[in-house]
Amino acid sequence: MIARIDHVQLAAPAGCEAAAREFYGAILGLREIEKPESLRGRGGCWFQCGDQQIHIGVEVEFRAAKKAHPAFAVADLAKMRESFEAHGIKITDDDSLPETRRFFAEDPWGNRLEFLEANSSS
Repeated sequence: MIARIDHVQLAAPAGCEAAAREFYGAILGLREIEKPESLRGRGGCWFQCGDQQIHIGVEVEFRAAKKAHPAFAVADLAKMRESFEAHGIKITDDDSLPETRRFFAEDPWGNRLEFLEANSSS
């Protein structure tokens, strides 16, 4: 039986590590965690996200995921929006979920990401 999601893997092109550290580490505020020695040669990097992990993995014939995406629950969506705007990251608003505020954005390689926060009035 499945107990929980352990991690989400997002694909990125070779040489992605610096941009991953800037976006997922500095901008999103996720803590980088060390990859096991046996996997380091594959490139990419890993981040802790609550009890789960986000793995940025190198894909030789990389193509960004435009539909499939992880959704990140955030404590302050307005602050996240301000940070993205300050970094020139395009945001696409979406109001199709009742009682939820959310927007979509893309990581440095065009992978779709969702950021959401429950309405405080719910």
